[in-house]
Order: sequence, then structure tokens, then C-alpha cells
Amino acid sequence: MHAFSRITIAVVVGHHLALVSVLLVAVYGAELRDPVVARILAQDQSVNPDGSYAWKYETENGIQAGEEGVQKPVPEGQATAAQGFFRYQAPRGEPIEVRYTADENGFHAEGNAIPQPHPIPPQILRALDWIAAHPEPEQRPQIQQAKYYQ
Repeated sequence: MHAFSRITIAVVVGHHLALVSVLLVAVYGAELRDPVVARILAQDQSVNPDGSYAWKYETENGIQAGEEGVQKPVPEGQATAAQGFFRYQAPRGEPIEVRYTADENGFHAEGNAIPQPHPIPPQILRALDWIAAHPEPEQRPQIQQAKYYQ
């Protein structure tokens, strides 16, 4: 290969890398611009001596959120049990709302933005019912003692 060919290839590759770099900066740079600032229309919060609390807020762009919590005795000591919500409008315009609880039973959320599992097909439900009604006998391997020395 001639030196001229190697230089041409290096320049072409260099221009492609520069173009890709400029495109990446343009795409990701758009996301780094100043975010839209929304004024807070309402905000309330309280923390009580018994450990209970509540907070909520609403912004001018329609975001709302709130939570209430209390201290509960559990075998390990004290734990917080909370329930709350948040709602906003998604970029495509659909309203999103999620309500949740968090306590000794874990975190549970429900709302139109939470994916739902597909229903279990009837055939699978029937098979599970059959398996439950016909358990297999416990099968343990029978170990035979070998008689090496008689």
C-alpha cells in the first residue's frame, strides 16, 4: 500500500469519527440544556414527635406528589409504614398516576404506569390444579448396602 493511500484512509476515517463525535454532542447536548423550571404552587410538610410525617406538593406543570408515614412496632424494633402517590403528564400527553404503600409487607405500587402481567392461560391453571390434586409420592433413593466383606 502506498503512503498516499494510507493517508487518504486515515483522513477519511478521521472525518467519519469527527462527524460521529459532532452528532453525538448534538444529540446528547440537547438533553443537557437547562431543564424547564416549574414553580411550586403548593407545598406542605410536617414531622411529628411520634415519628409520623406527611408531605405533599404541586407544581405549575401538573406534577403532584404526597406521602404519609407512621412508625410501627415490628419484632426487630420500629419501622416506618408509608403510603403515597405521584401523578404527572407523560411526554405523549397521557396522565400518569401511581399510588403505593410500603410497610412490613414490602413495597406495593399500583397505577396506570405499572406494567401488569398477562393473565395465566386456562390450560396452565388446569395443569396447576391437577398437580396440586395429584402430588407425587416422596421419592428417596434407596441405598443398598454393598457387602464387600462377608
